[in-house]
Amino acid sequence: QVHLVESGGGSVQAGGSLRLFCVASGYTYCMAWFPQAPGKEREGVARIYSGSGNTYYAHCVKGRFTVSQDNAKNTVYLQMNSLKPEDTAMYYCAASRGGICALSRQSGYNYWGQGTQVTVSS
Repeated sequence: QVHLVESGGGSVQAGGSLRLFCVASGYTYCMAWFPQAPGKEREGVARIYSGSGNTYYAHCVKGRFTVSQDNAKNTVYLQMNSLKPEDTAMYYCAASRGGICALSRQSGYNYWGQGTQVTVSS
């Protein structure tokens, strides 16, 4: 029912910034960003409740990344500052239709985008 499309990825030097975009086609209860580095597990780094705008961040990105939304545009953003080579990953946008929004419970996210690549060089 929900279709997600990410964009905004690219290649930057360490310390640089990128802004990722995720456009949702339908209703979402909460949305989150899950980067996955090659050969590594996918990990949630930022989550936002679509209704309230409340956010949550993983420790590794707190203070550097900011998740926000424009509900009129059905779009969620991830502003990524002070990027590190360790941030290099395919960044997936995901949406939950309701119930489960914890980043640690990826099974609760019902819809996933195709991913956008972020590469940070030292």
